Amino acid sequence: MSDTPRVTALKDGPLKVENVPNLTMSDGSAGEAKAAMFLCRCGHSANKPFCDGSHKREGWAE
Repeated sequence: MSDTPRVTALKDGPLKVENVPNLTMSDGSAGEAKAAMFLCRCGHSANKPFCDGSHKREGWAE
């Protein structure tokens, strides 16, 4: 497996982010970077910046 950072937009879902060394939250604080993270694209997540599946309930598509 490559250690190269990768961002993949999942169809009608979140961004899958892999192999990032750090995560900076919108308030400037450090978030916990994990090997793979799913970040919200729809704006409906109650756990921003992470996806909580709200896009399915809202019927969000892009």
